[in-house]
Amino acid sequence: MTLILFIEQVLNGLQFGIMLFLMAAGLTLVFGVMGLINLAHGSLYMVGAFAAAAVAGWTGSFVLGLAAALAAAAAAGALVELLVIRRLYDRDHLDQVLATFALILIFSEGTRYLFGSFPLYLDIPDALTGPVTLPGGIQYPAYRLAIIAIGLTIAAGLFWLISRTRLGIRIRAGEADREMIAALGVDISKLYTIVFALGAALAGLAGALVGAIQAVQVGMGEPVLILAFVVIVIGGIGSIKGALIGSLLVGLTETLGSIAMPALFRLFMDNSAAQATGSAIASMLIYVLMALVLVWRPQGLFGARV
Repeated sequence: MTLILFIEQVLNGLQFGIMLFLMAAGLTLVFGVMGLINLAHGSLYMVGAFAAAAVAGWTGSFVLGLAAALAAAAAAGALVELLVIRRLYDRDHLDQVLATFALILIFSEGTRYLFGSFPLYLDIPDALTGPVTLPGGIQYPAYRLAIIAIGLTIAAGLFWLISRTRLGIRIRAGEADREMIAALGVDISKLYTIVFALGAALAGLAGALVGAIQAVQVGMGEPVLILAFVVIVIGGIGSIKGALIGSLLVGLTETLGSIAMPALFRLFMDNSAAQATGSAIASMLIYVLMALVLVWRPQGLFGARV
């Protein structure tokens, strides 16, 4: 692996990790504060992608598409919390899994009804088309660099929100002892709706950003949801810092492994066998990483000890 290829793959890993962070941050907040297993989080990612593609197609503005993704996903999240999720807080996890799995089917078929079965495409804005020349003469797509910058900015904003604001104090208190903050007069139902809508908006933004580099289609959120769960297990449930570090670890492991494993097996296999074996091993690396973290720290890297 040449140095330039290695740096490009590291940047790809960072971009992929940042996208996972936007998914995992909302998921870990919902899981940590509400104790809710939300399988429908990937559907909110899909809602954001479709809203962005539709509005950007109608208006020709990528920025309006991003705004629509945030608004549509947040509104869908708030509506789901009010109509469905609110009835699941006192139920066991099996009921939560079944109900949110049903929501996946509802969102998928509803989206298919509105937009059809064919994928939509979201154009990269003109200002971010083409490559940027990085130090060392490395050419890298400007849009992928923009995703990294946006994600890091949102991460900084979330850290500030959680650690420096009144809402953040309530979120952290709700994670630690929801009954106590309810007894102190905090409207726990309103807090839950805000947290759920915030998590949904982050997922929708991730879907919109990724929609410009891959097809926007029904079911696009489920594969990402699996990786988001891996991220929060590695990082620790309820931890934004853990979600960021876990996302970057998963992103870098996924992208570097897909290049390094086939190259390693080429040392003692022919090219086609090395590619097949290396790709298969590379696809398992993130789960091996998760297993190693759980053996070392069952609560995750930054999860609270129990």
